[in-house]
Amino acid sequence: MSYTRITVLLVAVFSLPAAVMADQFVGRVVAVADGDTLTVLDDRYTQHRVRLSGIDAPEKKQAFGAASKKHLSDQVFGRGVLVYWSESDRYGRIIGKVIRAEDGCDGSECRYNIDTNLEQVKAGLAWHYKAYAKQQARDDRALYSEAETEARNRGVGLWADAHPIPPWDFRRRK
Repeated sequence: MSYTRITVLLVAVFSLPAAVMADQFVGRVVAVADGDTLTVLDDRYTQHRVRLSGIDAPEKKQAFGAASKKHLSDQVFGRGVLVYWSESDRYGRIIGKVIRAEDGCDGSECRYNIDTNLEQVKAGLAWHYKAYAKQQARDDRALYSEAETEARNRGVGLWADAHPIPPWDFRRRK
């Protein structure tokens, strides 16, 4: 391959958005800490703490905190998931998009096609974390924003509260 072709290829690869260049791994969820943090055990028996990207769920001691954790646990605990990620946070957690297979499918032939992060927002048990929305793929930003608006309009989950307190405000008050 010529030097020019390699240069063009490298420029093309490094020009891709971060979401496209994200790392990924498959594993099984072995713990759920709260509505937006879980632990995944990969096939090499390495545990990864994953903070769900694009969302912020109520804190444990906050209204709907327990419901958010339960909903996430019901979706993924003990199940196989595919995690897309490109960075870690200051606590060493992977910030990732967690995709699971459809209900009733838990084998190697399953397709991972349900965005767990988005399901938390649809259920009204997490906010679309707009402060970090630019780190999401454009399609995800739109989907998460629409899901939050729909959950608000239906008054489901934390949107049943007249004045739900966003977790970032709750943390600041502590």
